Order: sequence, then C-alpha cells, then structure tokens
Amino acid sequence: MRPIHAIASEALQDWKLPLSSALLPAWPYLRAMLSMSTLDGTYGVDPAEDIVLRFLSNATSWRGEIARRCKKELSDMLRDYKRQRRRVNAARRAR
Repeated sequence: MRPIHAIASEALQDWKLPLSSALLPAWPYLRAMLSMSTLDGTYGVDPAEDIVLRFLSNATSWRGEIARRCKKELSDMLRDYKRQRRRVNAARRAR
C-alpha cells in the first residue's frame, strides 16, 4: 500500500481549486494526511487513524474514479490496521 501522504497528494491534485464549499469540511484532514505515512502515528494529539476516518466522513461529496480508488485504499488500510491491532491485543492477553 502507498503511504497516506501519497494518497492525500493524489486527492489534492484531483480536487479543483478553489475548493468547493462541499469539500471544505474535509480540507483540515486532507492537509494533516499530507504529513502522514502510516496509521501508527499521530497528528498533534489525534491518532492518524482518527484523521483518516474524519477525512472519509467529510469527503463524501468527492466523486469520480480517483475518489473511489483513494477512498477504497484508505478504507482498506483502516481495515487492515484494525485487524492487526486486534491480533496484537489478543496476543498480549494470551500471555
């Protein structure tokens, strides 16, 4: 999978500037994602996972082929990250 910042860069290139009012709610999260590589880190005090979730929640009006691909990639990344965290937590509890 690509780093989060690569997906965010592609999203930014696909959005037409100036941003339409429908895309403005997602802008702070997209800007934060430009500095993230994985879901393991944080942006300020917010977990990267939360930033990506908020971006996806606020970017519902972003449409098209690129939008579908980027959103799917981010959703798959979140799904895999949650699975990995569950496995790690289960292994810790089994000790």
